Amino acid sequence: MPRFSRRLLVMGATLALALAAFAPSVSAATAPRIALQLVAYGLQSPIFVTGAGDGSGRLYFVQQGGQIRILAGGAFVATPFLDIHTLVSCCGERGLLGLAFHPQYKTNGKLYVDYTDVNGNTVVAEYRRSASNSNRVDVATRRILLQVAQPYANHNGGMLAFGKDGYFYIALGDGGSAGDPGNRAQSTSTLLGKILRINVNGSGSLPYLLPPSNPFVGTAGLDQIWSYGLRNPWRFSFDRSNGDLWVGDVGQDRYEEIDHATTASGYGRGVNFGWRVLEGFHCYNPATGCSTAGKTPPLLEYPHTLGCAVIGGYVYRGPTFAALGGWYLFGDECSGRIWAVSSAATSPATPQQLLDTTLVISSFGQDDKGELYVVALNGRVYRVVAG
Repeated sequence: MPRFSRRLLVMGATLALALAAFAPSVSAATAPRIALQLVAYGLQSPIFVTGAGDGSGRLYFVQQGGQIRILAGGAFVATPFLDIHTLVSCCGERGLLGLAFHPQYKTNGKLYVDYTDVNGNTVVAEYRRSASNSNRVDVATRRILLQVAQPYANHNGGMLAFGKDGYFYIALGDGGSAGDPGNRAQSTSTLLGKILRINVNGSGSLPYLLPPSNPFVGTAGLDQIWSYGLRNPWRFSFDRSNGDLWVGDVGQDRYEEIDHATTASGYGRGVNFGWRVLEGFHCYNPATGCSTAGKTPPLLEYPHTLGCAVIGGYVYRGPTFAALGGWYLFGDECSGRIWAVSSAATSPATPQQLLDTTLVISSFGQDDKGELYVVALNGRVYRVVAG
């Protein structure tokens, strides 16, 4: 999780906020105007929203303290879908941090969560929907897939998602502190500072299977690793149209970055995104004369004059806002700014600022149809609509 330090705050009003330009190229296409429409409020430190992929139209809200709430038909279901607050260490950059539904959730009822346990370590666990109540998770079905020791309280990552290939992807930060003192992000002998890729549809010596096409299978390096060289990939996503990988990697003191790995180039397979050698496009350690060999630069960066913690988002592929199709939206927690960049842009790209809000943005989200949402830590969630 980024630098969350503030908290608290269904259907309804449109919050139209000012549009400003972020020095777009004269020849570049102009992103459309957007507005934010309030869809939910009264949540406790929400940090994610998603659909279940089952066509139900429900929205599932992850609360950092350890609960998941359901919004159905414009109203919250009274009882939490999942309540594991007794298992969770919260808050700061800890808590219940991620949620993903199995691609066959409608029939198998499986879902996955990422949380910081009471000892401060990362747990990724599988649960199943209750057989008798679709509004509840059967907590007795918990199956722990992964446990990772966290040397510090920050940089836990937490994003979970299934790719178009059906495999399960897990984001882990570099272990925390500042400057990656253990150089973990560059080491392929630790899971920290990585995006992992596993197969949850089976088990063997581990409670999951290892895809044979993972880059370090059969060679030096941990077999679970998909991409590395990441500081704190708080939110990543896959373009639901073409499978491209998009990562918002939270920076250190000067720059925030968005990474983009196309399906044509392997959508992140074995990619070293550069941290702690690089922060954005710039040398970090060493401060000058660093080697960029074997490292993939970001698609774009922005300086800390515009924010302090990037919140990765999604490429819009929904049916209701045609002009936004193919634009990747992302934001910043500290400044509340929201930007867009074309999904066809090449590095180094220049984003366009869409909104300058007063929100403490904790996440973006996507429903079953591909509509996008902005989650604010004060308890409100907005849908992105035409401005």
